[in-house]
Amino acid sequence: VTVGPPPVPTSADLARMSLHPDDDLAPNRPGEALHAELDRLPAGRRLRQDPRRAELDAQQLLGGELDRLETAGWRILHSVPLPGTERIDHLAIGPAGVLAVHTLPARRLRVRIADPMVRVGRAEPGPRLRVARRRAERAALALAAAVRPVLAVVGAARLDVLPAPPDIQILREDEVPALTRLGGVLKPADIEALYATARDRRTWLRV
Repeated sequence: VTVGPPPVPTSADLARMSLHPDDDLAPNRPGEALHAELDRLPAGRRLRQDPRRAELDAQQLLGGELDRLETAGWRILHSVPLPGTERIDHLAIGPAGVLAVHTLPARRLRVRIADPMVRVGRAEPGPRLRVARRRAERAALALAAAVRPVLAVVGAARLDVLPAPPDIQILREDEVPALTRLGGVLKPADIEALYATARDRRTWLRV
């Protein structure tokens, strides 16, 4: 039983209460944008194999792992829209800082990373690390805070990284829980303030 006046709302509480539902990114599911794209397909095409389905599965799996970090004081946003067609797959804000997570679907495939190129299976290499860095830079500009890029490799049969880039974290989906052991960057009040800013869709219009 609590006796006395209710706690005074913080600035983050006030910002959250004043946020219009259409501008609130917190309800976004992992892969929200992909859900919308696939739902717009004709019924016949939905039955066919679409490469976006593998990407959606990867984002859902990784998003579930990230959501479990909330019990350790983290705040998670999914499918954060940027001006143009780009999105940040997942944004994690916690004691270890702010992470912009780029998801790489690689179910049962070998992944070879040689900065900045990433090769999945026998496909042509692509500059995935460059993409992850660019999205983290845009997030840092929007939030006026340091943001570390993360490449999350989901479902890979084998992962080779030579050499390991110093400025970007590369992890598998089963390594996400290890993030709870990192800290010393943000205090709880800082996490809530950044989360309140990040969940506002209007924050991302200026990057």
